Amino acid sequence: MTSYKVGVVIEKDDSGYYAYCPELDGCQTQGDTFEEVIANIREAVGLYVDTMTDDEARERLSREILTTTLEVAVA
Repeated sequence: MTSYKVGVVIEKDDSGYYAYCPELDGCQTQGDTFEEVIANIREAVGLYVDTMTDDEARERLSREILTTTLEVAVA
């Protein structure tokens, strides 16, 4: 079994949580709790990667994606 690291972005709003993978176009999900959205995105990524060839997976996954939060002053 091969394992890959996948970048995941999770956003919280009034309806719960939304998660997506920048490397995998259209790979997204939602959940009512953080734990649920993590389980859902793990499943979604697994199903998505199952449709890829080994070469496609190596090319698109395990890239380092860095995110941060910035505070911006608005006049």
